Amino acid sequence: MKERVVITGMGAVTPVGIGVDEYWRALIEGRGGVGKITRFPTEGLPCRIGAEVKGFSPENYLSKKLIKETDPFAQYAVAAMQMAIQESGLRFSEEDPFRVGVVLGTSIGGIASITEAQDRITRTGSLRISPHFITKMLGNLAATQIAIMYGLKGPSLTVSTACASGGDAVGVAAMLLELGEADVMVAAGTESLFCTLVIAGLHAARAVSTRNDEPEKACRPFDLRRDGLVLGEGAGAVILETLAHARERGARVLAELLGYANCGEGYHVTAPAPDGSGEIRCMQRALEKAGLTPADVDYINAHGTSTPLGDRIETLAIKAVFGPRAKEIPVSSTKGATGHLMGAGGITELIACVKAIQENIVPPTINYEEPDPECDLDYVPNRARKARVRIAMSNSFGFGGQNACLIVGRFLADA
Repeated sequence: MKERVVITGMGAVTPVGIGVDEYWRALIEGRGGVGKITRFPTEGLPCRIGAEVKGFSPENYLSKKLIKETDPFAQYAVAAMQMAIQESGLRFSEEDPFRVGVVLGTSIGGIASITEAQDRITRTGSLRISPHFITKMLGNLAATQIAIMYGLKGPSLTVSTACASGGDAVGVAAMLLELGEADVMVAAGTESLFCTLVIAGLHAARAVSTRNDEPEKACRPFDLRRDGLVLGEGAGAVILETLAHARERGARVLAELLGYANCGEGYHVTAPAPDGSGEIRCMQRALEKAGLTPADVDYINAHGTSTPLGDRIETLAIKAVFGPRAKEIPVSSTKGATGHLMGAGGITELIACVKAIQENIVPPTINYEEPDPECDLDYVPNRARKARVRIAMSNSFGFGGQNACLIVGRFLADA
C-alpha cells in the first residue's frame, strides 16, 4: 500500500504579502502586487512592470554574513522554509538527520548576481570578483543553505523545469517519501529574476505584457485583452511527511497530497502543443495516481499566465479532461495578483489550494473584465467565492512542455 503523504507546514514570500496569512488575505481580497519595476533602471525597455516582493527584511531570517553570501532567490527560500518549519512544529534535534531532506525548484537561480557581476566587469574593467559569486549564482545553493542551517543530511535535489519547477519539487519530494528514502521532506520553490537581461529576453520571446501605463491591470488571465505574463518573484515552502511520521510526533495535518504527475510534450521550446495533449495527459495522470475521477475535483488553480495562447490551450485541456463538468468547477488564476512567480509559483499556488480547502473559499482571478469566447470556464472573476472545497488541483505548465499537476485534499484520518 502506498505511503500517504501529508502537509504539516507552509511558508510564503510573495509580491502581495510575507507569510501565508498575509498572502492568502491579499488573494481573497483581490489585491494585486504588480507595479513599476524599481529594482533596476528600465529606460528603453518595452516592458517596465513587474510584481516585486515588498517589505522583505532578510535580516529577520538570515545572519548578516549569510545575507552577503546569498542571492535574493536563496534568501526568499530560506525565509519561506523557516515559516513552514515553524508551523509544522518540527524539532530537527529530535529527528534522524539522514531521514530529512530538501527538494527545491527554481527555473534559473541567481541570475541577478550573474548580471550584476558582468556589468561591474564591463563598467570598471576590473576582474576582481567576490569570493561568494559562484555560491550566490548556483541554483542548488538555496537547498544547500537550508540543509546547512538545520543540519539536514537526507536526499537533497534541485529541480529546474522552468515554470513547473515548484510543482515538480513537491512531486519529487513526495516520491522520495513514498519510496522510503525519508520521513520528512522540505519542498520549496523560489525565484528572483528581476534584471534587464531577463526582462529583455522575455520581451524578445513575446511573452510579457507591455501594459506599462496601468501595471495593476496588466496581468489579466483568461481576459480577452490579455497581452502577456507579468514577471513576479518570491518563494513558497511546504513540509511534507509520511502520515505515519506525522502521527508519531502528534503533528497537525493541514492537508493531504493525493496525486502528482509530470510529463513532457516533445513539441516546442516555448509554445504548448496546440491540441493541449500534454496538459491533458498530465491532469489525467494526476487524477489516476490519486485514485480520483474528474467528478471529485472541487477547485482548479490554473496555470493561467495571461498569455493569449497559454490561457486558451489550458482552457481547452481542462474541458477535455473534465468534460461537461468543466464549466461547473471554479477555475481561477492567482497570477493576476502575484504575477508569474516562475519556479516559486507551483508551491505558492499549492498553498492557495490548501487554504481554499481549509476555509472553503475560492480565490478570484482579478482583472477579468471582458470574456474571451475561447476561454469560457468559470474563472471566479474579481471576487472570492464561498464554495465547498474538499479536493483541489494545481497546474504548472512551463517552457519546453514541462507539465506538472498536483492534487491536494482535505485530510481524512480514517481514509
